[in-house]
Amino acid sequence: MELFGKTRVVVKDGKVVEVGEPMAEWCPVFSKTAGVSKLTAHEAKKNMEYRIRELGMFTPQRRFDHGVFVKFGVSEILMTALRRGLLDTTVTVCDGAGTVISGDPGLVQGMGALMSGLIETDPIPEIIAGIEARGGVVIDKEKARIDQVSGLVKACEMGHRNIAVSVVFPRDALRLRAIEKERGINLILMGAHLTGLKTDEIEELIGALDIVTGCASKTVRDKVKPVIQMGTSVPMFAMTQKGKELLCERAKEVDSPLLVNTMKLPVLPEHKQPRPLG
Repeated sequence: MELFGKTRVVVKDGKVVEVGEPMAEWCPVFSKTAGVSKLTAHEAKKNMEYRIRELGMFTPQRRFDHGVFVKFGVSEILMTALRRGLLDTTVTVCDGAGTVISGDPGLVQGMGALMSGLIETDPIPEIIAGIEARGGVVIDKEKARIDQVSGLVKACEMGHRNIAVSVVFPRDALRLRAIEKERGINLILMGAHLTGLKTDEIEELIGALDIVTGCASKTVRDKVKPVIQMGTSVPMFAMTQKGKELLCERAKEVDSPLLVNTMKLPVLPEHKQPRPLG
């Protein structure tokens, strides 16, 4: 998994066995939630160990009962959209399972609450069983493939019409849009884990997305022309009316006071942005 400023971390048998170096030095989210003033390999290792300890990530003890982590995270937005009937189902990813189809708000939040950039995972039977017990569908129980395109095709075959898919790569986003057109469905594409992508990749991806996460990407901040923005440090941008509706529905469930105003977007106070932006 890549986390904590896109630090590559490898977990084996419930232990962190390899840690790379972060691309960013400071993140406002982890500064606030974990009290970390500088992103380092050591802090990334500690944070991954916390996720293993707290949720059993990458272990047979995986839990799916974590509540809201951030106000406007991908899983939180999907959870609310499912709960309010805007979506039939979602195609997301989970450690130990790969691509998962689920229409259960609690499961979607439980899988995604502390999920960063999942790059690769092996199947863990207990995790797969836990997902299936909650009505989720793992598309590849043998290899735990991360394959959002196959996930969308399977969701369509199951009869779903209003589907949200999390996506990282531009090539996947374009293929997913092609499937939307072929199948005549209503597809919401949500882009995440975009730090470090090349400018041309970001531009292509943004053009296909309904909602995009700012992550620590300078290119995203430079290129987005959102219709609504939630948050100012690691912001969530809606690029389409469909994305805007999902963000507004999520706002209804946030119990903190909210400021709603009209202004030129994006709004990005310099002192709140991750450093350095990639």
